[in-house]
Amino acid sequence: MTVSLGELAVRFGCELRGDPAILVDRVATLGRAHPRAICFLANPHYRRQLAETTAAAVVIEPRYAAECPVAALIVPNPYATYARIATVLQPPREPQPAGVDPSALVAADARIDPAASVGPLAVIGARASVGARTQIGPHCVLEEDVEIGPDAMLVARVTLCRGVKVGARSLLHPGVVIGSDGFGFAPERGAWLKVPQLGGVRLGADVEVGSNSTIDRGAIEDTVIEEGVKLDNLIQIGHNVRIGAHTAIAGCTGVSGSTEIGSRCQIGGAVAIGGHLTICDDVIITGTSMISRSITRPGVYSSGIPFEDARTWRKLVARFKRLDRLTERLAALERVLGTAKGEEQDVSDE
Repeated sequence: MTVSLGELAVRFGCELRGDPAILVDRVATLGRAHPRAICFLANPHYRRQLAETTAAAVVIEPRYAAECPVAALIVPNPYATYARIATVLQPPREPQPAGVDPSALVAADARIDPAASVGPLAVIGARASVGARTQIGPHCVLEEDVEIGPDAMLVARVTLCRGVKVGARSLLHPGVVIGSDGFGFAPERGAWLKVPQLGGVRLGADVEVGSNSTIDRGAIEDTVIEEGVKLDNLIQIGHNVRIGAHTAIAGCTGVSGSTEIGSRCQIGGAVAIGGHLTICDDVIITGTSMISRSITRPGVYSSGIPFEDARTWRKLVARFKRLDRLTERLAALERVLGTAKGEEQDVSDE
């Protein structure tokens, strides 16, 4: 699709610096822009590419607008505006035609809205319900009593186990599994006794789950993912977890069972979150952190040690191993000098 900068400025409430008649028909990065492309600058790390960009225009915030050598659409949040512009220029693919593919296997008592579509080789179980305009892609499996609201999309090979509920406009990418058994086992005489997983999973409206992510069903009560939550690829959500509205979690993160995560949190990639914890609203956790206790105050939290070259890392490890000995020597010296102030505070209680 081709659109003028003037039209984009009016539609999205931008201040335009440049010729409103300039046409754009694609999006691109600053460093690889086509003369009819529009780019954005949100991360200051890319400012060095701004001066040399060959884009038709850049979506940019006011503090960097003077540095822009081409036309500019000036807004407080360039990334969000870019997302809206990209949707205009690259509209979503055409939906599947309504109806059930002849190769799909649909239970006699399943309820498929006439405006929904069911793709090739999909399987829909007893008493399942699919809402209006929802798209069930090829090889998807909906077990018994699954409920999906209107305008949702299961791209391909998505599995929804028994009783799972998915809200309106949710998007589930290939390989997603929702509602498999949680990891529940009771030790008995050196062996493991499986604990029945009797709860379900409830996804609110506008939830997106990335490829090959899994969300376990609850042990007794439901696992709950509230509206607007965004989960990246390869995420594991344990049983009875609750994630608050509009929280976003990056790939390869694992959340252990019965943990509650608040609303509007941002959790980086490869974060490990222990079980039976509470994380309050508006928390940011940086990538690869290990969360072993509850977080009760909004803010930014990190753990782990940034990488070093191997030689420096080995020296650091050697020093870590000597810390206990050094602490004991310091305590002994303080006792001799009469300067000891009592036992060292446990930093985990800070």
